[in-house]
Amino acid sequence: MSRLGKQPITIPAGVNVEVTGDLIVVNGPKGELKEKIHPQVKAELKDNILTLSIKDEKERKQKALWGLFGSLIRNMITGVTVGFTKQLEINGIGFNAAVNGKNLLLNVGFSHPVNFAIPEGIEIKVEKNLISVSGRDKQLVGEISAQIRKIKKPEPYKGKGIKYLNEHIIRKAGKTAAAKS
Repeated sequence: MSRLGKQPITIPAGVNVEVTGDLIVVNGPKGELKEKIHPQVKAELKDNILTLSIKDEKERKQKALWGLFGSLIRNMITGVTVGFTKQLEINGIGFNAAVNGKNLLLNVGFSHPVNFAIPEGIEIKVEKNLISVSGRDKQLVGEISAQIRKIKKPEPYKGKGIKYLNEHIIRKAGKTAAAKS
């Protein structure tokens, strides 16, 4: 049995969940999220408790889908109540970022500033050398953070570039340090 899938999902106050066929709609203070459920997973809502079930509990793929959709629905509920945030750090002399309307303007060592369009449902804040990406959709927040990091990945010699806040960059010794040994 799936450990995550068999656990009932308690819906907190202020969150409205609607199950219609294979579509789950979650409304909360931060907005609305929709998810289409796989046909082998069935969702039932009774007294603010959502339970998921599958047709055959012995089949491995169905058990995997059971746990997957349990996690996705829990993340949707967390997203519409609290939201998700990822923080990125810019390292490098002269490297900076600024929010300009619906664009994130990055000066990260190229001959020109990089304009990154901020998609709908994502909020970006810049404080000194920290970029905070927040939103209600966990997958979208992670994807946008990865795209921003990809613009200038941290290099291994001096660590210049854009990295996640708690990411550890493995440093390499330069040519002069290797020659002295």
